Formats: sequence, structure tokens, C-alpha cells
Amino acid sequence: MKAFRWLGRNFSTFLLAFGLALVVWVSAVVAADPNQELALPRPIPIEVIGQDPTLLIMGDIPNQVRLTLNAPRSIWAEITKDTSTIRAWIDLSGLGPGEYTVPVHVQISLSPVQIVQMDPENVSLTLEPLVSKTMPVTLNVEGTPALGYKVGIVNYDPSQVTVSGAESLVSQVEKVLAVKDVTGATQSVETSLPLRAIDANEEVVEGISIIPGTIQVKIPIELLGEYRNVIVKVITTGQVANGYKLTNITVSPPNVIVFSSDPRLLNLLPGYVETQSLDLTGLQDDIETLLELDLPPGISVINDQRVVVQVSVAAIESNIILSLPVEVVGLSPGLESTLAPQTVDVILSGPVPVLDSLKPADIRVIVDLSGLDVGTYQLSPQVDFLPPQVKIESILPSSLEVVISLAPTPTSTPTLNPMITATPAP
Repeated sequence: MKAFRWLGRNFSTFLLAFGLALVVWVSAVVAADPNQELALPRPIPIEVIGQDPTLLIMGDIPNQVRLTLNAPRSIWAEITKDTSTIRAWIDLSGLGPGEYTVPVHVQISLSPVQIVQMDPENVSLTLEPLVSKTMPVTLNVEGTPALGYKVGIVNYDPSQVTVSGAESLVSQVEKVLAVKDVTGATQSVETSLPLRAIDANEEVVEGISIIPGTIQVKIPIELLGEYRNVIVKVITTGQVANGYKLTNITVSPPNVIVFSSDPRLLNLLPGYVETQSLDLTGLQDDIETLLELDLPPGISVINDQRVVVQVSVAAIESNIILSLPVEVVGLSPGLESTLAPQTVDVILSGPVPVLDSLKPADIRVIVDLSGLDVGTYQLSPQVDFLPPQVKIESILPSSLEVVISLAPTPTSTPTLNPMITATPAP
């Protein structure tokens, strides 16, 4: 009983001591791990949950929230290392069509953390019903084909599509449109074209889904009855120069549109028209020239009656073998060298006329000894001079043995002075 009475008399003292100890402990903890109030370096994505799948959110809404937090330094280290510890969302559960302002919810899996500020705190949005309707496709073929051509019967598939979106947007759609420009076309068009939702002002309605989003189009481009597309055939005479060959002849345009008021004359054409003859006699180089077309009576050409003809000529190539001496260059003073072998066979290729005129004196083969001291080396010879259009196929052998040694020192022969013998006087 005395102990209880003593405890009763001293309980307030014990309570005060415990409180002081708790304060000391908290102060020590805070001193070791102080709180920091900072803005989170990265924004947190805002999830949308509970949305009725038959409703659409109209316009743009914030998709991120920026947070300012107060937390111990150790907690900040965890948060900045792994932002998945923070989740933000807006809840649209039970909301029908209309305008709403909903709060942004934030959940942090670490503690202790205090949210000091968040931006935004609320999100304003409008929900509209999702609607769909089937609409016909309109195809606009714009422009005019090349002269002498016309657009045939156009086909495209599908002819109807499904337009989906918010009710207010779908109600604006007057037509679903595809456009193809055939200006200057000379061949039929087969392609895929994107579809666009168009309103009454011929403006594109954004935010609309069109299924399918493209159509397959076939647009025939046909010749008119008085026109025919024919190939251009180049007529040549003569031969290129000796030692040369004809490699190619091109014509631009490769085909032309011809016209006649008498379709029978067009049908009599063999499928091509010829040029005036081009003389190739003695040609040694490429040429480009304009040639007139040689047209039958009663037939004319749309646009220019001349065509551009390009003739490509190349020299006939061959090869020769020349046995040539090897020259030494770059040898340091006081040294001498010996080569083995002292000549090499050089195989050259090039135009026949150039090779025929080539002389051994026109080519120089060297081995460069610059910077080399006494010793034995395996070195590759090089061709120092080569006429244009001539190529080296190989050098045989491809390397030489080069021995560098000291040059012998010249020796001088001493001059003997004759001895003079004195003859005594009589």
C-alpha cells in the first residue's frame, strides 16, 4: 500500500520525465533525418478510372500532377529513386453525360509524407455519349490527265464506312471524303487513299474515328479516240571509230502521243515511230543531240516533234605486258643498293588505241628507299607515271629483294717524287 501511495504522489513526476525523454528522442531522430519540403522533380501521371465506356471525355484534360511534399530526407531518397511509390487518379465512377469538376486523388505508399501542394487539385471535364453512324464515301478526282487522255469509270471500295466519336462531333460530319489528283497522268491509277470527315464548311472534323480509314481506288486513264501512245525508235547509220564500241542509245521521251483526225491511220502504225537518221561514223565520245521524228502523212505529235537522243561510246579495252627496268629513288648518300630482279613485268589494261601508242619509255617503275639504312628488304615496286585511261592490273613480281650497303670509299694512289742525286763538281 505504501508503494501505491508513493507512486500516486510521484506519478506526475514520472509522466514529466517520460515526456522529456520522448522529446529528446524525437529531437535526436529529427536531427539525424531532418524533414525537407521540396517540389517533386518529375510530374506524376494522372490515371482515369471508372469511366463509362459509352462516354467520351471531350477536349484536353491535364494528364499529370505536380507535387510539393514534406518528408524526411531518407524518404525523399526513396521517392526520387522510385516514383512508382506515388499514384494519382481521377474517379469518374457513376458519372453520366455532362460537365464536371472532379478532385485529383494522390496516394503515397511511403510514410511519413505530407502533401504540401499539388497542381492541379481538380480537373474540369465534359462527358459526351459515344455514337456511331454509317456514311457513304465521296471520292473527288481532281485535275486533268495529259493531253490526249481522259478519266474512265472510277471504282473504289468500300463505298460506305462507319464514323464514330462524340455525339457533338459526329453530328457535324456532312461527308466522308477521299481526294486524288490525276493532273498530267498518262497511266491508270491504283492506290489506297485516306479518308477524312468533312463538315458543312468543307473543314476537317478532328477527333473522329473512321473505320476503315482508307479506300482502294482504281482510276482508269484512257486515250481519246484520235490519239495513240507509240514508242520512239532511233535510226542510226555508220560505225563508230576503230577501237571503240557503241554501248548505249537512249531517247527521251521514250514514247510520244500521236494524233490524227483519221483513226484508221493511227491503227496502221506498227506501234512505233522512227527518228531521222543519226550518223555515227567515226564517233569516239558520247554525244547528245535533238532529232526530228519521221512521221507518216496525216499524223502529228502532241507537243514537241523532236526528241533528245544520247549515244554512249566506249573504247574497246585490251591488255599488254611490258618488261621494264626498276629505278631506285631516295637512297641516302654514302649507300649503294642492288635489286633482285632488276626488271619487272607490268600488265596494263586500257583502250586499244592508247595501248597501241604506248612505249616503254612512257612508263617509269621505281622502288623508294627513302629513310632506309643498311640491310636487306622486301619492297614493292611502284609505277610512278601512267598515261590517262590506262590501269595497272598487276606487277610481277610484286616485291623485290633490295640489299643496301655502304658504298666503297675511294682510295688515292700516292705520287712518287724522284730522288735528285747530287753530282760532285770536278
